[in-house]
Amino acid sequence: MATVAQTRTQAQALRRARARERFSAYAILKLLKTIVLRIITYLILADIAFVFMFPVFYMIATSFKSIQDLTDPTIVWIATGFDWQNYTLAWQAVDFVHSFSNSAQIAILAAIGQVISCAFVGYGFGRMTFPGRELLFLLVIFTFLVPPETIIVPLFILYKTMPRLAVDINLGGFPHLLTANGSFGPGNIFDHGWIDTYWPFIFPSFFGEGLKGAVFILIFRQTFRQQPRELEEAARVDGAGPIQTFFRINLPLASAAVLVTFLFSIVWHWNDFLEPLIYLNRQQLFTLPMRLSVLGQTLNDVTGGAGSDFYNEALAMAAVLLVILPVLILYVFTQRFFTESIDRTGVVG
Repeated sequence: MATVAQTRTQAQALRRARARERFSAYAILKLLKTIVLRIITYLILADIAFVFMFPVFYMIATSFKSIQDLTDPTIVWIATGFDWQNYTLAWQAVDFVHSFSNSAQIAILAAIGQVISCAFVGYGFGRMTFPGRELLFLLVIFTFLVPPETIIVPLFILYKTMPRLAVDINLGGFPHLLTANGSFGPGNIFDHGWIDTYWPFIFPSFFGEGLKGAVFILIFRQTFRQQPRELEEAARVDGAGPIQTFFRINLPLASAAVLVTFLFSIVWHWNDFLEPLIYLNRQQLFTLPMRLSVLGQTLNDVTGGAGSDFYNEALAMAAVLLVILPVLILYVFTQRFFTESIDRTGVVG
């Protein structure tokens, strides 16, 4: 009997040992699989990041090159020395402070307008019930599908015939801030309508349109649709009307959508080149991106007619970096809130 018991004990111990070996082998294989998948994931992400970051790396590396570095085929990335003259001349050529003020006026005022108006419109589409709601929303989406280039001429004619407003939005030029005659004196060939003012960028944004306004309406609509209706019913019992409910309950809960709309609107208006090119003619009103189109001319003025001696790829890259630098700084300080808001609103792409 003892022999049978010992045999049984040995068999159980052997089975446990084999089970431990199998578990250990499985754990090792699972660990190896996790490590391999993680390495592959990081390699793919690194490749994708490199594709997006390569132009930025190239721009930064080239902006510090001297003329000798540009003509030396052995120098690809690292310059022999940091040539800060490129940034000095680019700063002066793009008239950075004044052009920054112009871009900030358009971007910030338009962003504020789109946050307010698109939130109202999105609230109506997301929480109100009225005849033709879905049809009107389809029309809003249709405005997003229409390329801006196809309607730029009718818009130009419309803004050209609009009467000058008493307040001309041009905070960078204080003499024009409160003039009734607009930015130009009488008799100027461009002294008509809203051409050469910032109203074509700012006025539509306060009425649910502007640059990519339909996208922001869609964001607010989806955000408001996800909010529980019990909150509105409780507010209605307390005597709150739709406007009170919007400002006190729905809008504070849509803070993620507000932040996404505000940041997207600022970036898109900052980078916009087509509309300012059509509506603005005077260089005093140019935005930073528009300054790149006349970089050679302004560089010639800054250097006293010797612009051709300094204009090269390195200086152009320095000017481009100055143009996008404010947006990069904005993203650095708001990336955490921006990422959280993107996750909460479900915006992708």
